[in-house]
Amino acid sequence: MDTAPGNGSVNLARAGKALFNLVIPFIVLGIYIFILYVSLPEAVYISLLGLMFIYFIPPAGKESVIPIGISLGMPWWIIGTSVAMMDIISTLFMILNFDLALKIPVLGDRWMKSFMEHGGEFFSKHRWIERFSSFGLAVFVMIPMQGTGGVATPIVGKMIGIPGKNVFLAVVAGSLSGCYIIALGSEYIKDLFLIDIRYGIAAVAVTAVVILTVYYAWTRKKKRLRERAL
Repeated sequence: MDTAPGNGSVNLARAGKALFNLVIPFIVLGIYIFILYVSLPEAVYISLLGLMFIYFIPPAGKESVIPIGISLGMPWWIIGTSVAMMDIISTLFMILNFDLALKIPVLGDRWMKSFMEHGGEFFSKHRWIERFSSFGLAVFVMIPMQGTGGVATPIVGKMIGIPGKNVFLAVVAGSLSGCYIIALGSEYIKDLFLIDIRYGIAAVAVTAVVILTVYYAWTRKKKRLRERAL
């Protein structure tokens, strides 16, 4: 009986912490959106919010959303930072509310649980992530492919035992780096189109060849890993 008041205080503190963990990602996102609102022209602001939202809809990703933003005239650092912020906010939410996220319809009870249940298959294809730990996570989130953003990366980090703080820092570094590389590349190609359309077409062709070559090499490497695992 004497411990009841103490238990009540503990429960209240836990509830307060849970509420803080739930709302802090949205507060950070709200602050960022407000900064965009007061610093950008209305048309650019609305377009940017639309692209930030589209980023979460498959099969959209960094490699498609950022070039669209550049083609609309957005500065490379604004569209790059904004897309990276969506990864960062998602990661913050996942780290602080992982158990809650598991209960979210579709995201948690289907996708996240399925991802975790098939963890062995995933890591047989991505052993380098475990080998390089936090650095591997940063490289993982840099890759412009579906499923390497702010939701999947914290799950991978949790599965291999990386502390939440390190996962967050890896996503910040990896997402910003990846988004800025894509944004700068898109800006450069856009400038080539303005100089001479032939230069722009050539740059797009070279980029496509490089991407296809890397993708081909990557799929062959994954195939060899699967064969070794068997």
